[in-house]
Amino acid sequence: MLIIKIIRFVFLLLLTGLSTVYSEEKNNQPVSQSSVLIQLEINGVIGPAIADYIERNIQKAIDSQATAILISMDTPGGLDISMRSIIKKIIASPIPVITYVTPGGARAASAGTYILYASHIAAMAPATNLGAATPVQIGGFDGFGNAKDKTDKDNNKTKPLTDPMTHKIVNDASAYIRGLANIHGRNEQWAEQAVREAASLSAKEALTLNVIDIVATDIPDLLAQLQGRKLIVAGKELVLDTTQIKIQTIKPDWRSQFLAVITNPNIAYVLLMIGIYGLALEFSNPGSIVPGTVGGICLLLALYALQLLTVNYAGAALIILGITLMIAEAFAPSFGILGLGGVVAFVIGFVILIDTDIPGFGIDMGLVAWFALSSASFFIIAIGLILKARHSPIVSGKEQMLGSVGVVLDDFSGTGMIRIHSESWRAACAQRLHKNQKVKVTEINGLILQVLPFDQEQAVDQQISIE
Repeated sequence: MLIIKIIRFVFLLLLTGLSTVYSEEKNNQPVSQSSVLIQLEINGVIGPAIADYIERNIQKAIDSQATAILISMDTPGGLDISMRSIIKKIIASPIPVITYVTPGGARAASAGTYILYASHIAAMAPATNLGAATPVQIGGFDGFGNAKDKTDKDNNKTKPLTDPMTHKIVNDASAYIRGLANIHGRNEQWAEQAVREAASLSAKEALTLNVIDIVATDIPDLLAQLQGRKLIVAGKELVLDTTQIKIQTIKPDWRSQFLAVITNPNIAYVLLMIGIYGLALEFSNPGSIVPGTVGGICLLLALYALQLLTVNYAGAALIILGITLMIAEAFAPSFGILGLGGVVAFVIGFVILIDTDIPGFGIDMGLVAWFALSSASFFIIAIGLILKARHSPIVSGKEQMLGSVGVVLDDFSGTGMIRIHSESWRAACAQRLHKNQKVKVTEINGLILQVLPFDQEQAVDQQISIE
C-alpha cells in the first residue's frame, strides 16, 4: 500500500509540474506583432543556463518578428564558452539587440563587457560600470577578472606578465573584443585596455569615450532616446520606431532554472558522487535496481553538466584514479596505502576539476572534504564488508539445503516425509528408513530431496577419502 501511495504521489507531482511548465511556456510566448520589444534579463554569473535562455528567446523574438530585443544586464562575468555563444546569436540576429546595464549600481564586468560591445545598442543606467574584461581561466588573475600585478619589491614597480599561456589568452581576448568594437564603431583602444589592464569605466565616462551609445535613467528614457535612431543590422539599415512599442518580458523558464541548478559545480559534484555510489552498490549487489537506476540518472546528469562547464580533464582523470585506488583497497587490502592514495588523488582531482577562477563556478572545499571522507569510508569499509559477506557460508536457498541433516518423521520405503530446518519435506531414499533416523540431503529434484542415512553417508565419505 505504501508503494502505491508513493507512485500516486509521484504521478500527481509530474502532472502538476507538466501543467505548470505548459502554462509557463504559454505565458512566455512572444506576441506575433512587429511593435513588440522582447525584454530578457541577465542577472548574475553568465553560464550555460543563461546562455541557453538568451539564445532560445532571441530565436523566439526573431520568429515572432519583434521590433527589437532588450537585454537588461547586471553581471560580474561568466564562462567564456557561454559568453561567446550569446555573442554569436546577437551578431547573427536580423533584429536589433539592445543591451542595457541596469539598475543603478549594476555592472557589466568581464564577459558582460564583451556582450555590451557586441550589441547593436549599448546602454547604461547612471551609477553603473563596465570593464575588467581580463580572462580569468589562468592563474595570473584574481577571481574578479582583474590582473594580479607582479610587483618588484625593490623598485615598487609593476612587472608585466610573461607567462606564454597568459599572453596567448590575453592576445586572443584582445583581438576578439577589438573585432566586436569595430563592428559598431566603438572605442577599440579602450576595449583593449579593459582586457590587458582590467580597466573599468563609469556610465558617464563610457559615453564620453564612445564605449557605449546611450546613458538612460530607465527603460522609458531609453526608448525615447532610441526613437528614430538609424542602425545597421545584418548588413541592412533600419530606423527604430519606439513610439507605440509594447514591452513583453520573458523570464527564465523551468528549463533554464533546471540547467542553472545542475550546472552549479557543487550540484554537479554531488550528482557525480551519487552516481558513483549508486553504480558501485548496484555492481556489488546485482539486482538491487534502485541504486543502479538512481545512480545512472545522476551520473548522466552530472556528465551533461560537466561537459557544459570548463572542466580540467587532468582533474577528471585524478578523480577516476582516486576511486579506482579506493576500490582496489577494498579488494586487495594494502594496510591503507592504496586507500590513502585514492583519497589524495580524489581531493586533488576535485580541487582542479573546474578550470576557472570565476566567482560562482568553484567547488566548495568543505563539500570536497566531506565527500572525500565519506567516499573513503564507503569504498574501503562498506565494499570490504560486502566482499567479506560473499565468502560467508550460504544460509538460504537450494545451495544451503545440500548437505543438511534432517530427521525422518515416519517409517517409509521409497518416498516419505522428513523434517529439516523446521520444515517438512518429501524425501526419497533407496533404503528403508525408520522414524527419528537422521538423514543427509545429497541431491534436490524439484521439491523432492534425495537422502541417505546419516551414518551411511559418513561411511561413504570416509571410503572415498581412503581411496
